[in-house]
Amino acid sequence: MEQQPDRPGGEHVLYSVEQGVATITLNRPDAMNALTIAMKAALLEALERARDEAGARAVLITGAGRGFCAGQDLREHAANLEAGVGLDNTVRAHYNPIILAVAGMGKPVVAAVNGFAAGAGVSLALVCDFRVAAENARFAMAFSSIALAPDSGASWTLPRLVGAAKARELLMLGEPVDAASALRLGMVTSVVPEHELAASARDLAVRLAQGPTLAYGAIKQALDFSAAHPLEDALEVEADLQDACAKTEDHHSATRAFLAKQRPVFEGR
Repeated sequence: MEQQPDRPGGEHVLYSVEQGVATITLNRPDAMNALTIAMKAALLEALERARDEAGARAVLITGAGRGFCAGQDLREHAANLEAGVGLDNTVRAHYNPIILAVAGMGKPVVAAVNGFAAGAGVSLALVCDFRVAAENARFAMAFSSIALAPDSGASWTLPRLVGAAKARELLMLGEPVDAASALRLGMVTSVVPEHELAASARDLAVRLAQGPTLAYGAIKQALDFSAAHPLEDALEVEADLQDACAKTEDHHSATRAFLAKQRPVFEGR
């Protein structure tokens, strides 16, 4: 289904739902999908719509044109600096809510990384549950190149994916990482030929949309909690989540299907 600039997406963030997948496309290709204030607001609205829409059981985020997302629009940022407006407002008001919306999404989120990603664009991809990258994708933690600290969760997600030492290197030196290296480091889930990216990422998203949605959400909660808590506390949260999942229609029907040696059909309930 062709995507249309449907509200809340606006012309620079497209939103559509098909086969249970909410696709959010950053649509400012002439600027490598660099994020303006208006675009960040539209992206957050699209994420909230995907979160709340019952027919969306997985989310796919990608970029139009040659790049995924170049991060902050520096022309807009330079104008703000001239006007005496720093980044504190946009980080807390825009980037943080976007990242928390993705991280807290009770549905699987897939990033289809086409071409170049930099700064907050990399951060957006890293906070997704899966990252499918095209062979021509490149990732640049470009914050230090303009004398900035990381934002949008990069200091949290990156070391958890590549390790503390490598994260320090990537953030401080800011040298681009090609797709093959990103796969080796654990930054991406898979790398596919450029012409196969859209289909491969969509196939994964559709597969996830057909899975046990509530169980996926519980897995995400368990992993996020265990990252910052001791084993004893993690065991208690696992027990609570397992109890909740055991009451779902998907668990009951899947158990019956297993005993009948049939393939389960999940409804996300």
